Amino acid sequence: MRTGIWLVGARGSVAVTSVVGALALRAGLVEPTGCVTELPALRSPALPAYADLVFGGHDLVPTPVVKKAEALAAAGVLPARLVTALPDELAAVENEIRPVPTAERQADVIAALVADLTNFKQRNRLDRVVMVNVSATEPAPEPHPAYADLAALEQALSTEATVLPNSSAYAYAAFTAGCSYVDFTPSTGARLPALAELAAREGLPYAGHDGKTGETLVKSVLAPMFAMRNLRVRTWSGVNLLGGGDGANLAEPAANAAKAASKQRVLGETLGYVPQGNTRIEYVDDIGDFKTAWDLVTFSGFLGTAMRMEFTWHGCDSALAAPLVLDLARLTATAHRTGRGGPLGELAFFFKDPLGEGPHSLPEQWATLCAFVRQLDADAAQQGGAGDAGRSDPAQG
Repeated sequence: MRTGIWLVGARGSVAVTSVVGALALRAGLVEPTGCVTELPALRSPALPAYADLVFGGHDLVPTPVVKKAEALAAAGVLPARLVTALPDELAAVENEIRPVPTAERQADVIAALVADLTNFKQRNRLDRVVMVNVSATEPAPEPHPAYADLAALEQALSTEATVLPNSSAYAYAAFTAGCSYVDFTPSTGARLPALAELAAREGLPYAGHDGKTGETLVKSVLAPMFAMRNLRVRTWSGVNLLGGGDGANLAEPAANAAKAASKQRVLGETLGYVPQGNTRIEYVDDIGDFKTAWDLVTFSGFLGTAMRMEFTWHGCDSALAAPLVLDLARLTATAHRTGRGGPLGELAFFFKDPLGEGPHSLPEQWATLCAFVRQLDADAAQQGGAGDAGRSDPAQG
C-alpha cells in the first residue's frame, strides 16, 4: 500500500526527524525503538511498510531537509551517520516539499493546497495520502458562525478573505483532496463541526490532537494511579522549559495558552475533577530541541494525611514525537483503507486531547488501541489480504 505522508511543517525538527527515521528503518540502519506499531501486540501486516512511505509537504522556511538534518545531528537529536548514509533519499524528499501557497483569498490558498496534494498523489502513484500537521502551535481562533456547519463555511470561504485558522484550512484541503488528516499539534485543525461534516461526507478518517510525548505522558500514567487508589489529588503544577522552534513559538502568549490548556486536560478527564495548579511553559533557547519538566503533586490519603510527590522529565521532543508521527500515519492510512471515517477515538493513546469517543486513562487507551489494530487486521483480510504481505523485520515495515 503505497502511502504518502504530507507533512505540514516539513522542514521542522519533528518532521525531519520522522523522515530520517523512516528512511533509516527502510534501509535497516536502525532499530524501531519508540515506534509503538512495532511492538508485538501492534505489529500488523495490514499497515503500510516503511518501504511504501513517500514523504512530501509544505513549509514556510527554505532550509533544505538535509541541512536541517545536519543541524539536528549536530544538536544530538539524531545520529550524524544517518545523514551521511541517506543523501539521495533526503534529496528525493526535498524535491517533494512545496512552499506554502499565498493569495489574497483563503479559498484560493486552499485550492492551491488541494492541487499540491493531488499532484503529489498522482506523481508518486500513491494509494492514499495522510496529511500530518507538525507545524507551530496556533492561538485558539475567535468564534465564527461559519464553523458550525459545512454550508455556512463554504459560503464564508466564497465571500470572505480569511475564515479558517491555518491548521483548519489544511484540514479542509486534505478532506477536499480525499486525504485523511492527523493533527499532532494543539491547534484547531479538524476540530470544527463544519470540518467534521466534510470528513463524514467524504468518508475520511482523522485524528488528533497534540501528541503525548513527555510530561503529559507521565501525567496520563500517574493520574490513573491516584484515581484507582482513591487518593485525592489536591494540586498538580508543572514548569516546562524548552528551546528550539517550538519553544520560540510558545513564547507567544496566545500559542502558549493553547498548549498549556491541552496539557492540563488529561487530569480532569482521568481524575474526574480538576485539581488546583497549572502548567507553565518557558522558552530557554540554549537547550534547543531538548526539554525539561518539573512537576509537583500534592495529595491526601486516608484520614486526610497530606503527601506529595515530585518528578523531573528530561527528553528530546523530536526524538519522542517522530516515531509516533510514523505510527499515526500508518494507522490512519489503514483506517482509511478499511473504510473508516470520522474521528479515530481509538488513537487516543497518542494524544493529550484526543478527538472522538475513547477512554482517558493510558491503560484503557492501550487496550483500545490493541483491539483497534486487531480489527484493522481482520477488515484488511476480509478485503482480500494484507496490505504488506510477509513482513518479517522492522526494515521491511
